[in-house]
Amino acid sequence: MGAVAPAAMSLVVRNLQRAVPLRRARLREKVQAVRRALGVQRFDLGVVCVDNRKIQQINRIYRDKNTPTDVLSFPFYENLKAGDIPQPEFPDDYNLGDIFLGVEYIFQHCKENEDYYDVLTMYQKEKQVLEELSKHTGTRLQPLSRDLF
Repeated sequence: MGAVAPAAMSLVVRNLQRAVPLRRARLREKVQAVRRALGVQRFDLGVVCVDNRKIQQINRIYRDKNTPTDVLSFPFYENLKAGDIPQPEFPDDYNLGDIFLGVEYIFQHCKENEDYYDVLTMYQKEKQVLEELSKHTGTRLQPLSRDLF
């Protein structure tokens, strides 16, 4: 039996880059909407916005790919099946993990008529779901929107 979950947990949004002007409040609103839609608003989540240099460094260290990218996720529950919501046993385990957004990379690949903040949150979720699914199926699934960015 899982622990009693708090009503809502924290969302930490950190902007560690200066390459792209970013309103954290607007990004926070979008991420909160995604969390509510997925039913995971009671879990902690960290979102860290970085530039191309930093995302490339993280990508090289953790994925052995020396190139900038859009999103890197570091889930708290590594063995969770795609689409499953964690069932923590302890209150401190209500955590989804951390997501690093390559905001400079995403901004450079946005189309003129796209809302940058919508692209940040939705592309982040699409990539995260496909990475989890790929892990469990042994395939390399790519977002359908990959050629759009």
